[in-house]
Amino acid sequence: MTHTTTATARRRAARAGLTATAALLLAAAGPAPAEARSGGDYLYLLVTKGDSRSSDTRGTLLLCDPPQGHGRATEACAQLDAAGGDIGALPAADVYCPMVYAPVTVQARGQWGGRPVEYRQTFSNGCVMEARTGAVFALES
Repeated sequence: MTHTTTATARRRAARAGLTATAALLLAAAGPAPAEARSGGDYLYLLVTKGDSRSSDTRGTLLLCDPPQGHGRATEACAQLDAAGGDIGALPAADVYCPMVYAPVTVQARGQWGGRPVEYRQTFSNGCVMEARTGAVFALES
């Protein structure tokens, strides 16, 4: 017996698997650490590169007392502190980015200053993402 699949079917299966992976990353994080629950600032961060046909998702927990979670945690925590934990209020960097479409979707969920934080945004490419969000989603640095 021969089984064949179309490229569309493979893409749908891959997309479903990646969506499940992202959900598992958030679910696997489970409850926040004790210091985060007791009033500390923390964010669960996800960065997904690619579009609906192919993507690469990475995630981490950013803690800010002391800063830890990724290579630029100290810088990310300082930027968030200056913006009152509002990722959308971070000042945009004055840089030129290429007009290349390579979508990047970022998500943040957590707590800052005792208030819940929910953020999701898709940027046209990584340069635009970093220009708008600073070090917060720089998970690969």
